Amino acid sequence: MKPTWTGVYPAVTTKFKENGELDVPGFIKNIEFQIESGVSGIIIGGSLGESSTLSAEEKLQLVEALQPYREKVPVIMNIAESSTVRAIEAAKAAEANGADGLMLLPPLLYKADADETVEYFKAVAAATSLPILLYNNPVDYKIEITIPMFEKLVDVKNIEAVKESTRDLTNITRMRNAFADRFKILGGVDTLSLEPLLLGADGLVAGLVCAFPKETVIMYQLAKAGKIDEAVKLYRWFMPLLEMDIHPKLVQYIKLCEVYTGIGTEYVRAPRKILSGDERAKAISTIESALSTRPVF
Repeated sequence: MKPTWTGVYPAVTTKFKENGELDVPGFIKNIEFQIESGVSGIIIGGSLGESSTLSAEEKLQLVEALQPYREKVPVIMNIAESSTVRAIEAAKAAEANGADGLMLLPPLLYKADADETVEYFKAVAAATSLPILLYNNPVDYKIEITIPMFEKLVDVKNIEAVKESTRDLTNITRMRNAFADRFKILGGVDTLSLEPLLLGADGLVAGLVCAFPKETVIMYQLAKAGKIDEAVKLYRWFMPLLEMDIHPKLVQYIKLCEVYTGIGTEYVRAPRKILSGDERAKAISTIESALSTRPVF
């Protein structure tokens, strides 16, 4: 299924067994709950999916595991590489193994300048027919995709959308003023989920959706239906949980949330460790408080 880049796209966690091996049945259990809750696509192998600990083969194994679900939702594979050659290889492999789209980060490690970054995007796009969502997150990845850079990408037809994670909400209006609807825009920071939708974003790429998909989808639907008061009420309930998405240990926090909602496990790959001590107790307190007042739909 071709992605429309509208609605809610969970950047899903990767499930592991206690010994560190992929837990494909656990992964599928979460995916099925996401689909039942009304998400519009699945993004695998992102930072929340512990991309840096996954081999290229494991990412493709997850793509393969999702093949039976492609009639319901598009499967998007993340590409986060430090070289153009490896990014192209990953794009070709994703397409060959049944992915429906790509999320593409700027080059990692080396801080490429604007021209280098644009050429990187063009080279990867030219190597595949898959639709591409660019990930604009200068806070974490140190490279911003600016309006002048997007101007050089307008004619690259399969670059269709951007995950807007600059934390600068004015970028949504600037993008619309510059390009109208040429690029779909998806909010990419959980603590700025509602605001992008009210400013005209087409959807969300979210993290806490992994544990709370129904609430995320309903907030999106309320916002798009103009039911602002209801959306704001839900957003305020959600915010203490959404704060977990902007923490360095977002993976551990969100996996702990998944345990409490019954659709995941806590196992992570080193160097990450499962939360413990006061940090764990504080996280559990936040989760339990939210669950005690969880909206009923």
